[in-house]
Amino acid sequence: MPRKPAPFRVGRVSVYPRGRAWYLCYYQDGRRHRPRAGADKDAARQLAAQINAQLETDAPTVLSFEPISVVDLRERWLAHHEHVRRSSISTIRRYRAASEHLLRFLKTVQSVKLASHFQPRHAEDFARCLRSCQVAPNGHAKARKRPLRDKGVKFILEVCRTMFNYALKRRNLSSYAENPFTAIEIDRIPVEDAKPYFGFTEDQERAFFESCNEWQ
Repeated sequence: MPRKPAPFRVGRVSVYPRGRAWYLCYYQDGRRHRPRAGADKDAARQLAAQINAQLETDAPTVLSFEPISVVDLRERWLAHHEHVRRSSISTIRRYRAASEHLLRFLKTVQSVKLASHFQPRHAEDFARCLRSCQVAPNGHAKARKRPLRDKGVKFILEVCRTMFNYALKRRNLSSYAENPFTAIEIDRIPVEDAKPYFGFTEDQERAFFESCNEWQ
């Protein structure tokens, strides 16, 4: 019968086996962390050494992150655009309206509070939900509602993807996590119901410019 692998320490980090995987155990800011390091013992030892070095210098560990609710993430992201990026008011208004769909989805359909708990399957469910969403084209409460067009669905998903990229850069998602909206390949979604565009004919264009004065 093969011997069970023995636990070991790397400085302030304990490494121990559980099943076929290795786990780490260490304390940071008074909290115990027990992340999974994988099935390879040498890789677990290297990760433990890296985390131990970061603990010794009081640096953020490679596996550390700050959990944040999706609601707070959205407010921080919009505030970043307003006060840091200095985005236009109309841009911020469009981002707020687009991200409001996600908050409504999390409130009424899929109860996920933390951004780190939002998974690709939730992003897929959200995309499906947008297909059945009815909106007023001009935003007026009494306007006749219609389904979102493909272009509108793509824009909402792109806004949410950008917001979660912001979370990734600020360590608000769990370590080694990917943007959940990247998995649904938004850029490959076809736009099949675009609003038709009617341009000027040559005669209309000529008449338009002839009616303008020299300055216009």
